[in-house]
Amino acid sequence: MELVQRKGRHMPLQRLHDISLGGVACNSVRAFRRGTAIEFCIPLLGEQARFSGTVAWCRKEAEDYMIGVAFTDEENMFRARMVEQICLIEQYRKQREEAIGHALAPEAVAQEWIALHAADFAPV
Repeated sequence: MELVQRKGRHMPLQRLHDISLGGVACNSVRAFRRGTAIEFCIPLLGEQARFSGTVAWCRKEAEDYMIGVAFTDEENMFRARMVEQICLIEQYRKQREEAIGHALAPEAVAQEWIALHAADFAPV
């Protein structure tokens, strides 16, 4: 994950900590002021995985900062939750493949994950 202050300055890749209906929390090597316009993106997923937000809070951690980014609109919120599901399905696929020792069809794994976890992503 990458944080980009909307003036166009890219930050190094960061670790996504949490995602919710209201926004995301992620680690950052630097602090941001509350109210800072920001984009976060997931480079591995391309340009579709760019989301606009505003820094809602910033908390100093042991080695870095935890940044809370609020979504700027419902479209960004929806797209981010879809990306989160894709990432979770991919993680689930890798775990299942390691457990059984061979590759699985991505579509079948996605359907299995959806059957188990779709209720966690129901609209509010």
